[in-house]
Amino acid sequence: MGRRKIPRVAPPMPLELPSATMRSMVELAMERIVRHVETLSSQPMHAVAGGKKLVRVLREPMPELGTPYERLVRLLFGRVIPASMNSASPGYLAYVPGGGLFHAAVADLIADATNRYVGMWQAAPGLVQLEQNVIDWFAAMLGLPKTAGGLLTSGGSIATLTALVTARHEKLPPEFQRGVLYVSDQVHHAITKSALFAGFLRERIRVVPSDETHRLRLDLLEAAIAADRAAGLLPFCVVGSAGTVNTGAVDDLGALAALATREGLWFHVDAAYGGFFALTERGRAALAGIERADSVVVDPHKGLFLPYGTGCLLVRERHRLERAHAVRAPYLPAKQVDDDTVDFCDLGPELSRDNRGLRVWLPLKMHGAATFRAALDEKLDLAAYAYGALSRLPGVEVGDPPTLSLFTWRLRPEGLEGEALDVKNRRLLSAINQRQRVLLTGTTLATGFHVRLCVLSFRTHREHIERALEDIRAEVQAHLG
Repeated sequence: MGRRKIPRVAPPMPLELPSATMRSMVELAMERIVRHVETLSSQPMHAVAGGKKLVRVLREPMPELGTPYERLVRLLFGRVIPASMNSASPGYLAYVPGGGLFHAAVADLIADATNRYVGMWQAAPGLVQLEQNVIDWFAAMLGLPKTAGGLLTSGGSIATLTALVTARHEKLPPEFQRGVLYVSDQVHHAITKSALFAGFLRERIRVVPSDETHRLRLDLLEAAIAADRAAGLLPFCVVGSAGTVNTGAVDDLGALAALATREGLWFHVDAAYGGFFALTERGRAALAGIERADSVVVDPHKGLFLPYGTGCLLVRERHRLERAHAVRAPYLPAKQVDDDTVDFCDLGPELSRDNRGLRVWLPLKMHGAATFRAALDEKLDLAAYAYGALSRLPGVEVGDPPTLSLFTWRLRPEGLEGEALDVKNRRLLSAINQRQRVLLTGTTLATGFHVRLCVLSFRTHREHIERALEDIRAEVQAHLG
């Protein structure tokens, strides 16, 4: 028998790249990124049709050998990225837009390339302090005391989970299954999900009805607390909404804070959508009472226009987070005992975490709060303008005036009710979106299906709202005919 020939294959690409290769990779990526950002307005608003076919084409085993970088970039920008909702577009008025500031992408490049560990102060004291500055800025923005602290998270869900675990630790005994959490029927589902992850039974999540303006009813909340105490349960936390996803409603936070104090409850505010409007005069007025919260969740990837994956938890007393989450190990440095320093790994569930602080710090330092305040004021103005225009449109019924930058509306032909009315509005929404200039979403309220309009992208300006109104007027006329 002859010797078996071993097939010759190209050697694997070395992981330590030469400087010329690193520069060329970034330059090629930048060429495609800039082209992508500059054409956002002309790109389709949604291009997810055929998604299953694309998934089947992309599915593959782990590659043994590499593919040229240029080909991979072409794949990403040619097929993968375009097959999506265009959430960075100025016409994206769906869900709660963010936008994705380019500054943050540059900060992430710096953070990822330098690859410093920021879970503990001793590992990177300067970078940890920059993130701590961001936390302090946010706490001051909301009027929280100097004792406040917190951390940046991957989003509102992990921030909420961390808050509920902290509230459980502070307010309930180790056997906490009798603890009851109170939420509005308009609350974001992340609250419910986080409570379940925190170990609470679904039947201990008490859903309190909202009023005709979609704000939590305090009289029913008080009655529910009294009934649960009489039944031997342990009320421990109430959640207020500072901008619901359904309608943008803001609960009476001051009254909720007073009730929580009287009843000895932890007061948590979900301000993931609305919190950063506190930078503006109108927003501060709408969010009055938030400064009395025990914990608050805000999402920089919403109100500060940052990329997805940037949430924040703020707690009135930083040491409450430490009591609930700090765990020691012999291989870790000594715990920080100075109030001027912080180990973020002691404030939440993550030991390993990316350097999220840099993506928030860089744009705020470059532009200052005034630039973001002006942008948020513009969103308030645009939402009010759109609401006024739709309220004057024949055949259209608008919901509550926007407290912040979100409101609902629907087509209301005379004599049409119930399911038939809902079907009519779902078809209207689809027709508006099929024009591919704006993207809206809907929600179901007690009165039926409504269309939502949420203005929050830093790229959305008056001309984009006019474009949305043009398409809405045209389709409303067509669907009334």
